[in-house]
Amino acid sequence: MSDSPQSPPAANAAIAKSPVIPPPQVAPVATIESLDHEGRGVAHVDGKVVFVEGALPFETVSYRPARKKKQFETASLVDIKVASPQRVSPGCKFFEICGGCALQHADLRLQVASKQRVLEDNLRRIGKVTAGQILPPIYAAPWEYRHRARISAHYVAKKGGVLIGFRERKSSFVADMRSCEVLAGGIGRLISPLRELMSSLDAKDRMPQIELAVGERVTALVIRNLEAVSAVDEARLMAFADRYRDSHRIQWWLQPKGPETAYAFYPSDAPELTYLLPEFDLEILFRPTEFTQVNHRVNRLMVERAINLLDPQPGETVADLFCGLGNFTLPIARRGAKVVGVEGSASLTERGTENARRNGLAANTSFFAADLYTDQESAMRRVPAVTKMLIDPPRDGAMEVCKLLTVEARPELRRLVYVSCSPSTLARDADVLVNVNGFRLTAAGVVNMFPHTAHVESIAVFER
Repeated sequence: MSDSPQSPPAANAAIAKSPVIPPPQVAPVATIESLDHEGRGVAHVDGKVVFVEGALPFETVSYRPARKKKQFETASLVDIKVASPQRVSPGCKFFEICGGCALQHADLRLQVASKQRVLEDNLRRIGKVTAGQILPPIYAAPWEYRHRARISAHYVAKKGGVLIGFRERKSSFVADMRSCEVLAGGIGRLISPLRELMSSLDAKDRMPQIELAVGERVTALVIRNLEAVSAVDEARLMAFADRYRDSHRIQWWLQPKGPETAYAFYPSDAPELTYLLPEFDLEILFRPTEFTQVNHRVNRLMVERAINLLDPQPGETVADLFCGLGNFTLPIARRGAKVVGVEGSASLTERGTENARRNGLAANTSFFAADLYTDQESAMRRVPAVTKMLIDPPRDGAMEVCKLLTVEARPELRRLVYVSCSPSTLARDADVLVNVNGFRLTAAGVVNMFPHTAHVESIAVFER
């Protein structure tokens, strides 16, 4: 029997009830290799891919796992042990909470280079193709570039009024922000005044959205109003527009139902909403709820690049598929070619026809409405024989159209310029064009339409 004293029963009970304190968790460490299509740092740890939010290539970081799967993990950044020389201070004080931007902490050159890598990886992996030439990237000033945006307006009593802005990161809540560095026309500096205005309205909880469209001579703010606006609220909106008439050239629009119901409210004598393509001596009219490119400066460069690659000649007939209101159609026509524009929205083809007339190009342009997703075969039968074609589809791409561009169906087609807003669907369609229909991918490059985001736009040229 041991001669050591035994612990009294009370002490044993206390020991049994005391909490077990786990050893401190040591955050795992990784070296970041690249950025993925969402702007997250990519690393490999113990044979598994780890996506680290906020990390940049060539950084050594510690991270906190957030979601674990068999072949990958997502994680949040804990600490930067070795920083990238291309890490910069974000230009917006609300960058950490707002979901509108993902890459303000990365130098612009790194952003563009990462997008180029995403494009090339998609072409190789999904499309099984390689571009004969990598085109120089297209980009412009990265601040105050968004000429179009849809921002939320949400009344939150605990916040003292209406929040105006983009959604929080990975959340449905509206970010509590007071300014925005990427909205064009100085509207980013009006976030606080807009919050005060919307909070003062009787219908502050019945106006969930403001759509922004900045034109050459006017800025349209479209309020989605779920009920008729009272006379008192109308007066408040009018006073706000008058206050910023000279500095921001605001015109209020109201949208009681769908986008087609939007109408100009005040002031009634505001200039028309337009954007310019000065290289082609074009001024294009649009409604604030109609699709136009977000970044006007980059759009000018993109259109010029696309038209130079297409190289339309006087007397040629060219097809422009998914043509919208004529962003590429009219510049092609300005070069002297005859152009047929095809678009799913009848209202946009009407706008394209109007813009052709206003710019003196009605004689060599024609538009017709057809759904190139559900009715592509009959639509393509209406497109005459063309030697050159431009397509600018939505994110879903244009695979069914590309399948129809066989040598047998289109023996005269020699060049196709594809403007894409999704590298994965571009790569998928490139597989069809190159590996099935006999085209060559002669060139491709990125267009940085959305600085500080992971969104990749690109241009590709196919020749047969």
